[in-house]
Amino acid sequence: MDIVVMIAQFVLSLSILIILHEMGHFIPARLFKTRVEKFYLFFDPWFSLVKKKIGDTEYGIGWLPLGGYVKISGMVDESFDKEQMKQPPQPWEFRSKPAWQRLIIMLGGVTVNFILGFFIFGMLLWSYGEAYLPAENAKYGIMVDSLGREMGLQNGDKILKIGEQEFDRFNDRTLIRGIALDNARSITVERQGSVVEVPIDEKYVGELTASRNKNVSLFNTRLPFVAGKIADGSPAEKADFKAEDQLLAVNGEILEFFDQFQAKVKSMPSQEITVTLVRNKTDTLSKQVTTSELGTIGIFPMGPDYFFEMKRQDYTLAQALPAGVTKGWNFLADQIKAFGQMFKGNIKATESLGGFASITSLFPTTWDWETFWRITAILSLILGFMNLLPIPALDGGHVVFLLWEVVTGKKVSDKVMETATMIGFFLLIGLLLFANGLDVFRFFNK
Repeated sequence: MDIVVMIAQFVLSLSILIILHEMGHFIPARLFKTRVEKFYLFFDPWFSLVKKKIGDTEYGIGWLPLGGYVKISGMVDESFDKEQMKQPPQPWEFRSKPAWQRLIIMLGGVTVNFILGFFIFGMLLWSYGEAYLPAENAKYGIMVDSLGREMGLQNGDKILKIGEQEFDRFNDRTLIRGIALDNARSITVERQGSVVEVPIDEKYVGELTASRNKNVSLFNTRLPFVAGKIADGSPAEKADFKAEDQLLAVNGEILEFFDQFQAKVKSMPSQEITVTLVRNKTDTLSKQVTTSELGTIGIFPMGPDYFFEMKRQDYTLAQALPAGVTKGWNFLADQIKAFGQMFKGNIKATESLGGFASITSLFPTTWDWETFWRITAILSLILGFMNLLPIPALDGGHVVFLLWEVVTGKKVSDKVMETATMIGFFLLIGLLLFANGLDVFRFFNK
């Protein structure tokens, strides 16, 4: 059922983006009195699931969910309608329009994607604001995962700087971004009362962007162990542990933090242990509990908002819209930096690329509208960015030829356009197969 929810979110998000992107081409084409022969969600080779002709345009839904398209009369595109191009140009055709009109038609799709991404980010800020933990409030420092430990971080470190950038909002994504995109090569931490600089090996640029590590957490907030949810049927439930019990010791050994308790119990699978706890902040109790085969007892800890003062930044609509543009622009800047790191060889394309399975995995297993719209905003900006790449068969390829025409006054021949579009089309198909092949490879090599 979880995968069904994820797929449903992906299909809905993709459908919204495709329809609005194609509307970005359709509306200016109609405004400039250019005939649009087809408007399709998904591709329709051989047959379509639904279709209806209204006026000059056939609207439909194809069966192949790899994108969508509008077929504009008199335009060299992926339909490769050579017969139409052999006929004399008609006034309603794309090729008969001035170059500036054709340029606006071609830029319409990516323009919609960028505006949509910025708009959604703005609406999310207006609707939900931004809740965050100030780094200075995380008084116990960090609880490090294995990759963070390998990089040189330790439990209890308080991060002060990433490179030269102050660490003011507690979030491990900030560290990943700083190392992978901003070339930070050191982390300044406070460790046991002293300021220590932790050097970062350049190899971690590749490690942090590898697909196998995309969901890895470098660190979390270090916290005392106060019970949150007790798992149904778990050893803890059978031993009558309660939410908000504070666990203090195992077999008489004082364990101040959750990570210490977790490590201790993991080393004692299928054993009876004595846990000392405080209930209702006043009563000290001891409980006998038998750990599972994995060395767990089935207690989920309270999160940082239980211990620390979180901050929330709320936005009026007037504040949210420009802030959404800033947020979207920063995301696009990160994508450009990531491409730069790929060209330098610091980030491997084979680790960063992914197909439909990778995109679907971005969505949560339960339907959450805030997350849905945030991912949709990100995908919209990525779609706009990718479509602007100067590859024939993409909008960016057509834009390059049109800019050449505007600057030189010389129109690129239909033959050159057909050849370039054909090459670009096969490049895109190859990239699509490669990206989805990587997903398959990763699945069988987990």
